[in-house]
Amino acid sequence: MNAPALGAHVDQSDPIGAAAARKVPVVQFFLGDPQGYQGPEVRYPGGAAALREAAERAGVDLYVHAPYIINVATLNNRIRIPSRKLLQQHMDAATEIGAKGLIVHGGHVNAKDDPGTGFDNWRKAVEATTITTPLLIENTAGGDHAMTRHLERIAGVWDAIRSAEGADQVGFCLDTCHAWAGGLELGSVVERVLAITGRIDLVHLNDSRDTAGSGADRHANLGDGTVPAQELVDVVRAAGAPVVLETPGGTNEHLADLGWLRSRL
Repeated sequence: MNAPALGAHVDQSDPIGAAAARKVPVVQFFLGDPQGYQGPEVRYPGGAAALREAAERAGVDLYVHAPYIINVATLNNRIRIPSRKLLQQHMDAATEIGAKGLIVHGGHVNAKDDPGTGFDNWRKAVEATTITTPLLIENTAGGDHAMTRHLERIAGVWDAIRSAEGADQVGFCLDTCHAWAGGLELGSVVERVLAITGRIDLVHLNDSRDTAGSGADRHANLGDGTVPAQELVDVVRAAGAPVVLETPGGTNEHLADLGWLRSRL
């Protein structure tokens, strides 16, 4: 098989320059504050149109990570309703810059809530969103009531959204640190996720500072964490999807991680 396209999460101020510095054809970034509700902001000089043109000219694929605070699964109207609005705003902004995907975390419900309601809230969110760029739902590391930590919850989300209009534009982003910390077996996670979703559109390749099943979302540079090296490489090979590093550090650290991975593929 052909080696997948590799990239990294970078600052949005100059993602094209960041891609060139890392010698990669893929970058991911936030459009604005990942912890805020104020909406997306394109900081690239010249705005969205200039960024789209620069990416096309450089042959760089752009991915946008939606804010962490988005939680469309929750039963709390004060969180769910603004989350849907924020998701649509970032969807529109991702489309304006020509992004290949918008990544969003699966969210969670509270301990006493029926998870089935959370699944159905995901269906409603998909139907309420005008999906103009693939929406990639990411597995998460912690929380017993998370929507996408455990495989059975991921299956619940997919069963719910399968009938929604726009479901064909909903894909999956597999994060290796999240899977490891969430207690998933990396040796079989690609096969089991594909059995549920039918697709893996992007891999977030991260080592984990903490042990398997810890529930801790703490990324580490490749080879510096607790995930066996071969298991990280096997996920990349099995998924056959573009890879984005979300490992600590800047250009030099990412170049080291990319070298680590390329030498093993």
